[in-house]
Amino acid sequence: MHHIKNIIFDYGNVIFNIDFSLAQKAWTALGVTNVESFFGHGQQSALFDAFDKGEITAAQFRDQIRLITNNDTLTDLQIDNTWNSMLLGIQPGTHQLLLQLKAKYRTFLLSNINAIHYDHIMGYLKREFDMEGNTDLFEKVYYSHFLGMRKPNANIFEFVLADSKLNPTETLFIDDSPPHLATAQKLGVQTFLMKSPDTLAAYIEREKLLM
Repeated sequence: MHHIKNIIFDYGNVIFNIDFSLAQKAWTALGVTNVESFFGHGQQSALFDAFDKGEITAAQFRDQIRLITNNDTLTDLQIDNTWNSMLLGIQPGTHQLLLQLKAKYRTFLLSNINAIHYDHIMGYLKREFDMEGNTDLFEKVYYSHFLGMRKPNANIFEFVLADSKLNPTETLFIDDSPPHLATAQKLGVQTFLMKSPDTLAAYIEREKLLM
């Protein structure tokens, strides 16, 4: 890493473990027939993009799921549980590591997220760690559904860089999605692709970012 002063973190599979296959299985069980094109790491229905950008509400999202499954008896809870099934949790020590990094770098969170996942994760953080969200772990957090933008579109990266006055060449972006990294690279940001079984802790130690 060259002259890093700022680090922007993705959330899913960088900080918070998720499993896309669990969501695919759960959507199938709910009645979705074309699950591979409906939702996955590499592609997803425009419905999810709209939800990530806050263009539709949670209630509208649920209504669309009822239409897609042709099942108007599905409850809100059934749909939420299906959608949240991919959310696994945070490894012990991750929050402490993020606080160490915050003491040395300007750190930020940039996450594609939606109202249902956001509420679930906020509840998880309060229940498991007695935390009121992620705000104490970073200088600033950026959530797609509040911004009306999502990765990999360039506008959300441009917004973060401008809003926090970051020099792209001094900024590292860590994400698990190659298309997201590609956009950041075009803007001059240094990047790292997080892939299982690699972990944030292993990467930080390997790159000696806390030395």
